[in-house]
Amino acid sequence: QVQLVESGGGLVQAGGSLRLSCVASGRTFSTATMAWFRQAPGKGREFVARITWSGGRTEYAESVKGRFTISRDSAKNTFYLQMNSLKPEDTAVYYCAADNKLSTWYSSRASDFGSWGQGTQVTVSS
Repeated sequence: QVQLVESGGGLVQAGGSLRLSCVASGRTFSTATMAWFRQAPGKGREFVARITWSGGRTEYAESVKGRFTISRDSAKNTFYLQMNSLKPEDTAVYYCAADNKLSTWYSSRASDFGSWGQGTQVTVSS
């Protein structure tokens, strides 16, 4: 099992930037994929981006392509979500997730990921 702790959320004006961090501990050597999801009030948990831990292959939701960048620092067991050109519709609680199943290399479903952080609020004002 992997434990995840997020940080970096906050309040920002539209057009601004934030960087979220997620530190992993525990059985990190077996991690296949790390991802970011978000959940806005009254909505389901939505895929944002994922990265494979070994090869660093990335995938993004259409709504964030060109604005968000997911990356990892293997030495620090940490991965990041750099969010630029933020929009009010990006407002949500952001969660980091991880799993050791190789099938998650291709998954955008929250139910496929077994480890989750506690969530961090991102609010974008217009």
